[in-house]
Amino acid sequence: MLPTDPAALPLLHHGRLEVSGRLVEASNATFLSTVECDGVSADCVYKPIRGERPLWDFPDGTLAGREVASWLISEATGWSLIPPTVLRPGPLGPGMVQLWIDIEDERGLVDVVALDAVPQGWRPVLRAHDRYGDPALLVHADTDGLRRLAVLDVLLNNADRKGGHVLAGCDGAVYGVDHGICLHREDKLRTVLWGFLGQPLCGGVLDVLRRVRCSLDGALGTALAEHVTRAEVRAVCKRTDRLLTTETFPAPNGNWPAIPWPAF
Repeated sequence: MLPTDPAALPLLHHGRLEVSGRLVEASNATFLSTVECDGVSADCVYKPIRGERPLWDFPDGTLAGREVASWLISEATGWSLIPPTVLRPGPLGPGMVQLWIDIEDERGLVDVVALDAVPQGWRPVLRAHDRYGDPALLVHADTDGLRRLAVLDVLLNNADRKGGHVLAGCDGAVYGVDHGICLHREDKLRTVLWGFLGQPLCGGVLDVLRRVRCSLDGALGTALAEHVTRAEVRAVCKRTDRLLTTETFPAPNGNWPAIPWPAF
């Protein structure tokens, strides 16, 4: 099932949820599951609230709600960069359920390459050393989808945009996943998508931001307040205002690691 299928959201909300396996590399309890209703089924990811690992800077039990709030903001842009995401009961208690995305290549849009092997049109992010100690570059593709995802991450204040959280879907679209550590009111942006730093935002993106800003004062702000605090909603407004004022991709603030570790 494609994320754009209108049946996806009601299926996630109301379908029978059955766990089929655990994704053991995830920091929090994360289960590959299936959801089925009236003969229609789809794969999904289920993250029960009870399996969330406590964090020093995010309130306990809020990560699932932050995933849903991030999806709401993505939908408000019209870019559909986050797969359909809901908060609902499940076999291990209430949690986040998100449609599974089939991908073409795990590192199709973000990679680590040798200094002389940067793909044409890609953007360098960081010079470092690979696992063997040889010089290498962290790079990402330069596409409209990734530019939009980088803008969305600024709005979300995404503190954990790893390369493995950027998916090249089999449908040709770009998707971001794993948004539990988002929407803090303090600046915590950490991302592998710094290749657009200082680049101007195009007029179409600015139009989208203006529409989102208006919605934050209305229906979107009300919906977000069900999952995050009022102060965190106001912080989204401020980040949107800042982008509209500068009209450029921002730089790291210098008070917080700019790139998550590990980067994938």
